[in-house]
Amino acid sequence: MNDWAPIAKEYDPLKAGSIDGTDEEPHDRAIWRAMLARYVPNKGVTGDPHLTLFVARLNLQTTEEKLKEVFSRYGDIRKIRLVRDLVTGFSKGYAFIEYKEERALLKAHRDANRLVIDQHEIFVDFELERTLKGWIPRRLGGGFGGKKESGQLRFGGRDRPFRKPINLPNVKNDFYGEGSAEKRNWSREGTRDWRTRDRDHERSRDKRWPERERSWTWGESERERDSKEERSRGRERKDRDR
Repeated sequence: MNDWAPIAKEYDPLKAGSIDGTDEEPHDRAIWRAMLARYVPNKGVTGDPHLTLFVARLNLQTTEEKLKEVFSRYGDIRKIRLVRDLVTGFSKGYAFIEYKEERALLKAHRDANRLVIDQHEIFVDFELERTLKGWIPRRLGGGFGGKKESGQLRFGGRDRPFRKPINLPNVKNDFYGEGSAEKRNWSREGTRDWRTRDRDHERSRDKRWPERERSWTWGESERERDSKEERSRGRERKDRDR
């Protein structure tokens, strides 16, 4: 994982479906659909993709005039394209803004993210359809982000970057005597030490056994004495009553 990065440099549906980009098998059907898709970017889209900003999570009532008013403060805008439904003409909640200079694009990318427009917190990123190799849109099972409820979370983007994977060291299993000869000799010596310890323990236990018997007999004699004393006291009380 030397080439690991939190932001994807090349889009891979299998890696995008993994929280750290290390999965080897897809965990939902959408990833299968994205892996089998042959997506070609829309040739009808014009403009410079390296100067285009992607704006999402817009209020459906937000217009091009409102976007121009907000984003023109970062620099001169060449074109605004608010994506609308072909049938109804209503906004789909995202737009593309092309700037004239790269400096304005970088400034808007840095400052406009999570900006509130018409009571909606927007999301801002660079255009990925024509700049990120292998890009698959959300409608084909790709994309970045997603909702937890759907279970189709995608990672590797600005909104949800990859988490750094945990690299565990490769530990060789010596349970069946694998490893170097020194380790094997050490294990044999260890077994011998345990055997001698067990023998010493048994011997000490044999020595302590008669002492325990004595203590038990002593306890029994004490109990007998106490019971005899109680009986004698009871007889004296009966004689007094008479």
